[in-house]
Amino acid sequence: MSNDQSAMNELHWLIDMVQTIEVGLVVLDKNYNIQLWNGFMENHSGISPNAIKGKNLFEQQPDLPAEWLKQKMESVFLLKNRTFISWEQRPYVFKFKNYRPITGRADYMYQNITLLPLASLTGQITHISIIVYDVTDVAVNKMQLKSMNQQLEEVSQTDGLTQLHNRRHWQECMDREFERNQRYQDQATLVMIDIDHFKTINDKFGHPAGDKVIQHIAHLIKQSLRETDCAGRYGGEEFAIVLPKTTSADALFFTERLRKKIEQSEIIFENRIIKVTVSLGISEIGSSTENSSVWLSSADKALYQAKKNGRNQSYVYDAATDDKA
Repeated sequence: MSNDQSAMNELHWLIDMVQTIEVGLVVLDKNYNIQLWNGFMENHSGISPNAIKGKNLFEQQPDLPAEWLKQKMESVFLLKNRTFISWEQRPYVFKFKNYRPITGRADYMYQNITLLPLASLTGQITHISIIVYDVTDVAVNKMQLKSMNQQLEEVSQTDGLTQLHNRRHWQECMDREFERNQRYQDQATLVMIDIDHFKTINDKFGHPAGDKVIQHIAHLIKQSLRETDCAGRYGGEEFAIVLPKTTSADALFFTERLRKKIEQSEIIFENRIIKVTVSLGISEIGSSTENSSVWLSSADKALYQAKKNGRNQSYVYDAATDDKA
């Protein structure tokens, strides 16, 4: 076999591989006219190489992010360096539908793209190659994993019964808010809430009724919160709320509105009406609030005072007298 014949065979094999490889291959000249469009690109675009060869890529594929892609290509021509585009940076460049049954949840093919400068025999960069990798499976698996991790994170931070933050996560919110106050002197107030005579409700109606009461109050608390507020289930029938950028006077307005809403509401359990009230303790961070534990303790003292004064009321802690403001 002559060298010429051998070279022809190699070229034939190469062309065969280019056409059948499970990777998209496109070659463009400097004017973005298509010189090569392989089988992968044909299969996913529905356009044959004969129909598209010699035509302008951006005219043929109007869905391409033209300005952005041209900028990338210009830097490849200029710097003579390859460029890599990850699906995490941009999910796809070519808007190809996803037909993979395993990843039916993705509408379009997720792609990694390599832009490769191609030199002529004289060493001039005359063409650019676009290599398209289908990474839909990898992308979807990674996104599913991320979503599962987020769900697990939320579960680890959430109280199962009320869907409020659990005690541990709520305390992290409180510590963060205390640190923010120390750094920026932002006002912040803590509210502790306790369901009045909760043991009586459990004894009279049973624990499932008690759970329903807790859920009902958690729901009313949730409805009353701003986006920046952080509410948690602190103990059995006890709740706690961090109110950032809030004075004790504003917190009192908040707690009284919540208290009245709870007092006026009804819980229906097994065709029986249950009515409950709550006591609330309020503590604003002051100059004598040394740390978040002291802040929590003062809100707890205020709650104790509200209960001592006859329940179904809000009480504001006063550091100066340890008495009502």
